[in-house]
Amino acid sequence: MAFASNYRRWIMDLLKPFIGRRIVEVGAGTGAFSELLLATNPESLTILEPSHNLYARLEDILRPLDASGVVQLRHMDFIDAYSGARPSQPPDTAIYINVLEHIEEDEAELKAVFATLPSGGRMLIFVPALPSLMSDMDRDLGHFRRYTLKELHAKCSAAGFSIKLARYFDVFGVLPWWVKYRILKSKRLEAAEVRFHDRFIVPISRFLDALVTPPCGKNIILVAEKP
Repeated sequence: MAFASNYRRWIMDLLKPFIGRRIVEVGAGTGAFSELLLATNPESLTILEPSHNLYARLEDILRPLDASGVVQLRHMDFIDAYSGARPSQPPDTAIYINVLEHIEEDEAELKAVFATLPSGGRMLIFVPALPSLMSDMDRDLGHFRRYTLKELHAKCSAAGFSIKLARYFDVFGVLPWWVKYRILKSKRLEAAEVRFHDRFIVPISRFLDALVTPPCGKNIILVAEKP
């Protein structure tokens, strides 16, 4: 995602109306989306990163970006961070950008988020879509699954959430992924290809997406709210 600035901005623009003041971002990776979250001027931004190598990089990346000192970086996952006593100021927004597919017990994760958020708190999710696109590349990336819209909607509802937004995303990304990773069995994600897609395809896809809700897409974007 670090090479896909248009792609990140597209995701952010869809999610921004639902982002609160006390944010927890789970699995921030190299902080590509964290920078956009900081630009919303949150009251607090807790970043959870369980990966050892990524956590070390995040410290160096986020330090110069956090001029107001709102970031709290923690080397753990969501359940470890919030399984104890309920915090006096719980997060009002939990964000999972390309993370939930890496969690084997995703339903337990959703229930933990529901238990932690206050009434009116929101969970914002972005995940890979369509099980038919599941490839060796997905498995090498640590993906346990690719979701259908119906499946993700049902799992969030079962955890107790009401769904505020649920739609497929990036319809023009389906065919290239299917050809490269399902047909050609590639296990590489080249930066040049990401940049090309981001520069030339994403603007077209975003324009058409604003006109007609896509019937499918390479990803799913979902916003769930605790009643």
